[in-house]
Amino acid sequence: MKLKAAWFFTASALMALATFSARAGAKLVVAGEAGGAVPVSISGFTGEVAQVLEFDLFVQGFRITTPEAAQFQITGSNSGNVVGRVTNPLKETILSKSYTGASLRRQAHAFADDIVQVTAGRKGIGLTKIAFKVETGANKEIYIADFDGHNAQAVTRDGVNVAAPTWAGNKFALYYVTYKFGNPVILFHDLASTERRTFAGFPGSNISPAVSPDGRKVAMILSKDGATDLYVANADGSDLRRLTKSREDESSPCWSPDGQWICFAAKIDARRSLCKVSVSGGPVQRIQTAGVANPTEPDWSPDGNWIIFTAQMGGFEICRVPAQGGTAELLVSGEDPSWAPNSRTVVFARRAGGSRRLSLLDVPTKQTKDIPRISGSNSQPSWAR
Repeated sequence: MKLKAAWFFTASALMALATFSARAGAKLVVAGEAGGAVPVSISGFTGEVAQVLEFDLFVQGFRITTPEAAQFQITGSNSGNVVGRVTNPLKETILSKSYTGASLRRQAHAFADDIVQVTAGRKGIGLTKIAFKVETGANKEIYIADFDGHNAQAVTRDGVNVAAPTWAGNKFALYYVTYKFGNPVILFHDLASTERRTFAGFPGSNISPAVSPDGRKVAMILSKDGATDLYVANADGSDLRRLTKSREDESSPCWSPDGQWICFAAKIDARRSLCKVSVSGGPVQRIQTAGVANPTEPDWSPDGNWIIFTAQMGGFEICRVPAQGGTAELLVSGEDPSWAPNSRTVVFARRAGGSRRLSLLDVPTKQTKDIPRISGSNSQPSWAR
């Protein structure tokens, strides 16, 4: 999700990628190549800025090491504002930039994003946001925060059960489930104006909203016709259509990045499976997840290549499988996975000491890092894309 930003960053010098092919024997290894973490050194920064750079790069496939062992050297300062420089293995400067405006923390996120761009050739995630559920005793609310858990803000203050926040495409808004009215109802919540309206409030259950990548349609699970089935409607609630007709429960819909398919968890012959169905309707197709049992909570990567999901096998395990199906890969213990816009980092919930906390996973390297807890138990994260 692209969020409107009121912060501006100005370059003080040229940012350029070095041409390695011109040098015999030189080879640029980008982050995540062959599944290994790329060694980088960081020097000259202090306090919060140093912490942000180390955190952002670690969860995107980098490893912090000494200058002698580093493939890329990151130097600079944060006296007044962030000034950063990156040199490559040939000691050439590939990034030199000064950041102004906003806070030092946000400047550091922007610098980390630029580092990812010039060393790995992909967009960073430092300026993205997540939504999630916070439980403190009997109180349950929806929060949003920066992807690393900082600058958290409560979205709801109803003191009732809430669930399944999801970002509304390219809008600064959420859909989520509330029990404020008794039975579960799906609300649309404009975060800028704070306006809320009921999106789906049919008799029975209205749960698991999932917004199409272009923000124009919403998939959801409704029981208004007796069974718990998958439905889709336009973002204004019009043109509601039922996509499945089953005697067994469907749950956790998510969208393919082209908006043509909806993946969901279903029970077939009393066994839970991942399935997909065309947004225009038609036969339900099973997605093979060989090697694991009871798949649920799928999320389709923005690049279209992978589906990440939770497998319930005694405990809860985060797994991924090729989008067309196949043998599943076990990644880490946890649940509620959600892809970052980079199709590489995943936010998920893990159980710790009787509650849950959010953690980040860099899938190729398997590096994980916990997000600071926002009191109580944190779960059901959704990454803005």
